[in-house]
Amino acid sequence: MSIQNKNLPKVSLDDLPDLLTIKEVASILRVSPLTIKRWGKSGKLPAIRINSRGDRRYKKEVVLRLLGVEEEK
Repeated sequence: MSIQNKNLPKVSLDDLPDLLTIKEVASILRVSPLTIKRWGKSGKLPAIRINSRGDRRYKKEVVLRLLGVEEEK
């Protein structure tokens, strides 16, 4: 299964890494990157901060749960 938004890159759920970028999450959930940041602030979609710049990453399992998809183990 793949999901594509006209302004965001095409993302395949099968090939997703364990930690996702804002753009990847936005593409999967079909919302804007700003919405992803807002959801992070509100606690709906918690972010993990990496590196000294504090870039956001999101756990694949949390994103899939928002979609109602269970990750295969």
